[in-house]
Amino acid sequence: MAEKVAKVGVKKVAGYLYFVDKQGDISRAKMARGGRKKKKR
Repeated sequence: MAEKVAKVGVKKVAGYLYFVDKQGDISRAKMARGGRKKKKR
């Protein structure tokens, strides 16, 4: 079970995943999305 330990005031941006990295810092990564639809030929 996860436990919230502190509020840090990070402003979230849509489309990014936020996590705590190995050094203990808050990091973000662009969220993977499904492939784009291809045009019909």
